[in-house]
Amino acid sequence: MDDASNFYSEITPNSYEYLMSFYLGTPANKILAIADTGSDLIWVQCVPCKECYPQRAPLFDPQSSSSYKTIACNTDSCSILPQSSCDSSSQCNYQYGYGDKSIVEGILSTETIGFDSTGGRPVQIPTTLFGCTHQSNGTFDKNDAGLVGLGGGKLSLIRQLGSTIGNKFSYCLPSSTQTSATSQLNFGSNAVVSSSNAVTTPLISGSPDTFYFLNLEHISVAGKIIAVGKPMQTKGSAQGNIIIDSGTTLTLIDDNTLQALESNLKSSISLPQVKDPNDVFNLCFDVSGTGASTQFPEITFQFSGGASVALQQPNAFVEAGQNILCLAIISSGSIADSINIFGNIAQQNFHIGYDLASMQLTFAPTNCA
Repeated sequence: MDDASNFYSEITPNSYEYLMSFYLGTPANKILAIADTGSDLIWVQCVPCKECYPQRAPLFDPQSSSSYKTIACNTDSCSILPQSSCDSSSQCNYQYGYGDKSIVEGILSTETIGFDSTGGRPVQIPTTLFGCTHQSNGTFDKNDAGLVGLGGGKLSLIRQLGSTIGNKFSYCLPSSTQTSATSQLNFGSNAVVSSSNAVTTPLISGSPDTFYFLNLEHISVAGKIIAVGKPMQTKGSAQGNIIIDSGTTLTLIDDNTLQALESNLKSSISLPQVKDPNDVFNLCFDVSGTGASTQFPEITFQFSGGASVALQQPNAFVEAGQNILCLAIISSGSIADSINIFGNIAQQNFHIGYDLASMQLTFAPTNCA
């Protein structure tokens, strides 16, 4: 394998999710798939695809790749899957589900994965575990050819690369509105976030090991602290109370904290309140008046270790209709696991570094595009 410290993936925004590029198979096919730090399995849609969401790019054809191999069901790799079964050819079949009820099914396999490198030639990583999806159902977009799990569990790209990348990766998500913008997901020594305005907070392990838990101490609006709900907790981790997830659009916090945040914003933003035309968001403002955009205060998430992450208006409010901006933070009670999530709108225009060797997460405000 070539010098691994200098390979990367290009990131492009695609309707409130982020796609990352890589190569799959021999000969190599270029793939664009969702970059998701909230799950582990890497998968692409494969031929034959019965009952799959429609995608623009050609489906991956395992038959035409000389490096494709399926995994047997009596293997350790198969047993790591949250849900697996054995098909008539003793191949390992997965059913992999997501928090938004999306689900994919297919065959666990290995394949050569490649990445662009600063040296010019793509870096090849043989026998990488991934899923060949033959059935899918959920909120996937026609530009997604699949998904790359970047979580903390054994099947994720990050854990499979492991010591090759020094257990480090970083990314910078451009504004989702800048559809032509691109940035990078870096691995290894290039993934160090070292700017003078960087802040660092501990990454906390929990259950499942997929999730990157953080400890959120409080939220403040224009410098005024609002208490985090009696202490805010989330399933799966003793100290961690929120996960950071590039694959979730909105930020989710518990009801009590959300109500305190909303009432604080109502009193500090003197714009007319309006209803969300799509009925998704609770708190929306009419921004048609002149100078309306200057009305939005900074919302700061204070993570443990003195890491204060200040969200400007584009990180905290989303355009829900013409001249309507809504708070992009909603209640975590509305989803199955009631898990609190720091989503990708909040993460835009921060260079975010994950160091899994020292279990530290670093944020630095950056213009990602």
